[in-house]
Amino acid sequence: MPESILEVEGLGIRFGGLHAVRDVTAQLPAGKITAIIGPNGAGKSTFFNLISGFYAPTSGRIRFQGEDITRLKTHQVVGRGIARTFQTTTIYRELSVLEGVMIGHRVRTRAGLWDALLRTGRERREEAESREAALRALERVGLAAQAHRPAGALTQEGQKRVGIAMALASDPRLLLLDEPAAGMNPEETVNLMGLIRELVGGGLTVALVEHKMSLVMGLADEILVLHHGQKIAQGTPGEVSRDPAVIEAYLGGHAHGGQMGQPGREGAHA
Repeated sequence: MPESILEVEGLGIRFGGLHAVRDVTAQLPAGKITAIIGPNGAGKSTFFNLISGFYAPTSGRIRFQGEDITRLKTHQVVGRGIARTFQTTTIYRELSVLEGVMIGHRVRTRAGLWDALLRTGRERREEAESREAALRALERVGLAAQAHRPAGALTQEGQKRVGIAMALASDPRLLLLDEPAAGMNPEETVNLMGLIRELVGGGLTVALVEHKMSLVMGLADEILVLHHGQKIAQGTPGEVSRDPAVIEAYLGGHAHGGQMGQPGREGAHA
């Protein structure tokens, strides 16, 4: 098995009496695409929120590249090399594409309010660094030619790519994509799959939460399955699709031929 870039051990979070994630132990292999799937309410987005520092776990540990990041704040997690997108395309529609992506890099800079107001040397230097990082990110997602267009004028696919570029601008080693294909048509979804493969081919590690099982089965090297906040399986798409616990969780044991979620079947909803 490839070297792990991230490990979670006994990870859990409780909201009142609800265990949204409970005792999850898993690894994300470096340089691969891992899909996190599960029925609605399985705890997938909460799992992402724990890894990225949006939630502090009530139990367990998170290690990234060997470092314990369990108690780090969100901006500290980004600084270590983990970036994420969100289910809803979070872009600044009134800004240019370039200006919006520059915001993704500013989390790595140190200039404060007074630097911005006084246009200090540090502010000017870091603004130039953010512009260069944003342009590199736009090149990676195929939007360099759209840099000066209003972000809100792009297609749904274009806006998704802007969201990914915002995450890439912070120069991550691990990219978390939360439902990247939501709202996209089949052609756009295929284009997105190609982009994700290119990013991983360039040295990135990707973890994604996704509803579209055709995308998951056609793209993921590894699949982690959650159900009621607990891990019930992890393995290759072929292994997971034949796992009795996964079939039971998705289809109540009524899978045809003992398999679930083959490409083209959208009956299994993450």
